[in-house]
Amino acid sequence: MTERLALLLWTNADNQFGNRVIKEEIKEALLKNDKPLAIAKIEEFLNKEKNTPLNIAITGETGAGKSTFINAFRGMDNRDEGAAPTGVTETTLENTPYPHPMYPNVTLWDLPGIGTTKFPADKYLELVGFEKFDFFIIISDTRFRENDVKLTQEIQKMKKRFYFVRSKIDNDVRAAERKKDFSKEKTLTKMRENCVQGLRGSGIQSPQVFLMSSFELHLYDFSQLYETLDRELPEHKRHALLRAMPNISLEIINKKKKAFKRRLYLLCAVSGGVAAVPLPGLSIVVDIALMVGAVTDYICGFGLDIKSLKRLSAISGVPYTDLLAVITSQLAAKKITRDLLLKVSAQLAVSAVFMVLEEVCRFIPIIGIPLSMGFSITTTYRLLNFILNQLAEDAQKVYEKALGLKASPQKLKK
Repeated sequence: MTERLALLLWTNADNQFGNRVIKEEIKEALLKNDKPLAIAKIEEFLNKEKNTPLNIAITGETGAGKSTFINAFRGMDNRDEGAAPTGVTETTLENTPYPHPMYPNVTLWDLPGIGTTKFPADKYLELVGFEKFDFFIIISDTRFRENDVKLTQEIQKMKKRFYFVRSKIDNDVRAAERKKDFSKEKTLTKMRENCVQGLRGSGIQSPQVFLMSSFELHLYDFSQLYETLDRELPEHKRHALLRAMPNISLEIINKKKKAFKRRLYLLCAVSGGVAAVPLPGLSIVVDIALMVGAVTDYICGFGLDIKSLKRLSAISGVPYTDLLAVITSQLAAKKITRDLLLKVSAQLAVSAVFMVLEEVCRFIPIIGIPLSMGFSITTTYRLLNFILNQLAEDAQKVYEKALGLKASPQKLKK
């Protein structure tokens, strides 16, 4: 890596997150040799997009499967602590938030039913506080009814986005299988068309209907729902959604990997910028802190932390030890620490050598700092890129193991 590349990465980070944060707060802390403050400011800078709030409103009649959908989206079993309570006898009387267990900035809200005395249709959105929701998901386990249509009309007036989810599709498919001329594809097409035609007949233009089973998110239309949201949400909200998405397809795992890869370039920019500060030993301290945060983020995002793997085991019925058996990375299902990363780095001899060269070059007149920046960027990139590729491959293998699939011939993109 050359000084020009280091400065280019730094400039890109500048353009995306603002000169003031990077050049004033972070650099000032570094120049004062205030390591704790520097690390805290850098983490604040990198966590900016991680903390973007995403509020998803879930509404529908009692028994439609709202709670089960909320739990499935959050990667939770209905019996888990903190899960939304299920059962047809419960009626939501007020907005109930259910934060994602790994990404609390993403919250699914169980809303009260529309059309009651307390929540009349024409006042519903005002009473539930529509302005805080990014979009609405309207769930029904049969056909969409008059109250669903009234709610949609009110949402349209407020210029918010909404999506229809026809739930419990697995039950309908099993019932249809008893017919002699059963065709799964035709059955699903007919169900979707019936929902769309019913909504159009009620005055809803171009309704988007997604067929779904909360117990089998990898089947039916959950992936299509995600793709639609990914197209229609603002960019900063898309990232929050992607991070919280369960790994229900190879495509989603690939999207997460690409998002982490983009973030890796910003980490390299910060690494190069820190290396430019003429304080021996500071760059390695900060680089390790950055990498601990990044790798922890990879593990949580790919669902390879202990809690996520145990939840997946409970939901899929595949023993936890069997899921661990397909994982090759020594970082998965571990608490990421400085010592653990240094151990991995030592095993990658080239990265370890670059760390040493970075500090040695710092004492060379004139060209020393540019060389240190290049070695710092190279070390950060090589180590994190290696870890990212390995964890992404592990996420694919865990996904296939949980679903009882054969190893996919499709490779994750580098």
